Amino acid sequence: MRRLEGKTALVTGASRGVGALVAEALAREGASLWLHARTVANCAQTLARVKALGATAQVVEGELDDPAQVESLGAVVLAAGGVDILYNNAGVMAQWSPSGLHAREEWVRNLQINFLAPMRLCELLVPGMRERGWGRVVNVTTGMEKQLELVPYSAAKAALDKYTSELAHAAIADGVVVNLLDPGWLRTDLGGPNAPNAPDSVLPGALVPVLFGNDGPFGTLVRAQEHAQG
Repeated sequence: MRRLEGKTALVTGASRGVGALVAEALAREGASLWLHARTVANCAQTLARVKALGATAQVVEGELDDPAQVESLGAVVLAAGGVDILYNNAGVMAQWSPSGLHAREEWVRNLQINFLAPMRLCELLVPGMRERGWGRVVNVTTGMEKQLELVPYSAAKAALDKYTSELAHAAIADGVVVNLLDPGWLRTDLGGPNAPNAPDSVLPGALVPVLFGNDGPFGTLVRAQEHAQG
């Protein structure tokens, strides 16, 4: 049985890495997909793979460091009827600073992409879920700590964590279950080649918060590596 038949999902950062893996997993469960990438061309391979799995899918483009493009992205999805599942996966890593000091521009970039963009997509798309009485939101966070050299990244994710908790408690009464996912340290473009975990170890854990029932859990942190197989 395909557990997400009839549901529509938006996955940000779906061109590669965790986003592409999540998109394929959602397709296998029967979901229709909006695949976000910086450009339509960047997402061509993911689009082909999910269509090969039988999913209805299309790509929506947008640079998440540009608030106007975040608004446009959300408007395109809303105009088509919104989504049932919002998977805020896209993110960027901070530039390493041995001194622990970071330029203002680096703070702004990390806060915009890693916090303000996913928060704004929640603001745009969750109201429709609440009106329909069903929705799932997964905001991808991090287990990083004690890394002053990368603190703009972890600080932006901490803001996302707090926002997710507040949204989760507000939305649960309307059947919208909101949670965080820590994918673990993966050998992706973001995680780098020295990470201990293969990208596909994020599954099946990455789907766990999507498949929770309407009573939750909500506002919690799901650690994908705790569900890794093999």
